[in-house]
Amino acid sequence: MTVTAAVVGASGYAGVELFRLLVSHPEVKLVWAYDIRNVGKRVSEVHPNLRGLVDMKIAEPDYLKIGKIAKVVFVATPHGIAMKFVPKLLKGGAKVVDLSADYRFEDVGIFGRHYVKHESPQVKGVYGLPELHRAKIKRAKLVANPGCFPTAAILSVAPLIKRRLIDLDHIVIDAKTGTSGAGAAPSEVTHHPVTGANIRAYAATTHRHTPEINQELSKLAGQKVETHFTPYLIPIVRGILSTAHVFLRKPTSVKALLGLYRKFYAGEPFVRVLEELPQVNFVVGSNYCDIGFELDARRNRLVVVAAIDNLIKGASGQAIQNMNLMFGFDETRGIEAPALRP
Repeated sequence: MTVTAAVVGASGYAGVELFRLLVSHPEVKLVWAYDIRNVGKRVSEVHPNLRGLVDMKIAEPDYLKIGKIAKVVFVATPHGIAMKFVPKLLKGGAKVVDLSADYRFEDVGIFGRHYVKHESPQVKGVYGLPELHRAKIKRAKLVANPGCFPTAAILSVAPLIKRRLIDLDHIVIDAKTGTSGAGAAPSEVTHHPVTGANIRAYAATTHRHTPEINQELSKLAGQKVETHFTPYLIPIVRGILSTAHVFLRKPTSVKALLGLYRKFYAGEPFVRVLEELPQVNFVVGSNYCDIGFELDARRNRLVVVAAIDNLIKGASGQAIQNMNLMFGFDETRGIEAPALRP
């Protein structure tokens, strides 16, 4: 079976990664590109790396029509935009993978407090973290692709949370990200002379990915979990290194912890449990999440590190992984490439 695919939000970094990966997907016919920017330009004019590969013209979207002509629509628009038109895509009959935050929250009130008031609260999506929600994703019409920080943070501690091996009141997560996470639009924050020799913490206690992390960890724990999350912008282009500081409820060993993680992620094609701490250049350019840890047995303290490419496992690669599940394809299809190193 071949599915026809459309990308709404063709001008951004998530959009270009979708095109780059989908053009080689053997079960996907990449047919349509939409945006309200760059209308009439060829995709390869906006993204020169795709010259000769994706040369279709970017069109202004007619959402009901898109829903009728495409089997799957990837929505790569800013937060607060998808909720305006995703109902039309679904009404047309298409399956949708939304890369924004618009349908990630089970409680739309939480979305409203951290983003904007929701305009289609009656529409519900499945949270698209395959390692936790594979069965639901397979049956879904709408998948809400996770945020990049939450993907790394949730996967890093999920086995510990599920087994309730740690103090759930004291989970501290800090994560470093590259400048591509801020999107394609230039800004003072991501201007190279400012970021090139700098490290910057931001939204240190109020980042809007925190409630997304809390939602998923609370479901795993079967009780309310509130993490303490702080992100940092560092002078690399892509990649996230997420570090979780947690405290074990009783003494354990490295061997036991490795066994726990390997059992939890057994058969997961894109999670690699390491016996060392991961690095960003182990994963950049790939859909992998690498996880490793160090144990301070004297204090029952565990430091868990996860590394992902924010544009692939943290966005477009995971979106394709979700699409594969929705259509019954091999989960790894189109996203099997190893990391780029160096």
